[in-house]
Amino acid sequence: MIIIPARLKSTRFAEKILCEIKGVPMFIATAKQVSSVDEVCIAVDDERVLKIAKDFNFKAVLTRTNHESGTDRINEACEILKLKDDELVINVQADEPFIESENLAKFRDFSKDCLDKDAFMASCYKKITSKAAQDPNLVKVVCDNKGFALYFSRAKIPYEREEYAENFKGHLGIYAYSVKALREFCKLKNSNLEKAEKLEQLRAIENGKKIKMLEISTQSIGIDTKEDYEKALKIFSF
Repeated sequence: MIIIPARLKSTRFAEKILCEIKGVPMFIATAKQVSSVDEVCIAVDDERVLKIAKDFNFKAVLTRTNHESGTDRINEACEILKLKDDELVINVQADEPFIESENLAKFRDFSKDCLDKDAFMASCYKKITSKAAQDPNLVKVVCDNKGFALYFSRAKIPYEREEYAENFKGHLGIYAYSVKALREFCKLKNSNLEKAEKLEQLRAIENGKKIKMLEISTQSIGIDTKEDYEKALKIFSF
């Protein structure tokens, strides 16, 4: 199941999930974009957003307003939906309305394979330039030789004392985990790294959990700021 955490009061871009994309609110555009891949549920924190989701005939659940992260919100949604421990949950952020369905299907299949083996969670990245890596709103990841994440940061990593021979990796806000792993993650204490960078995936890293990363080629733009939104409107011409 794909669960989209839809928090209304974003810190950097107030009520961004209601901004219009393709003639509908952003979180609905995201749900429409991914609905061909798997069943979709939207985890909301506001009655107004719940009504919009239902008006567009999407399954939605109302969750608490005080969650620290989208993953915590999805965990509550899983409890409400009474999902089984071994069910695969894909977390797609509400601000990813341009993620290609074929890439998400590829990620779903990748996750099914790696989560049955040695990964606690799965996520993905795209190659970016050294210049793009300077943007603190674009999270970077560095991986080991087996494709497991070593660290995520808003800073430019790795730091180039010499020219970096590889492409930088821009993290995409898509995750996969079993319901059981998700519950375990949410019981972990918020980590110092997570608090410092405001990146929830660092909670898993700091507690020794493995996150397997998939490289995808995508034109998608995650909308974190008003500038991102305006850029997306120009690029996708609507």
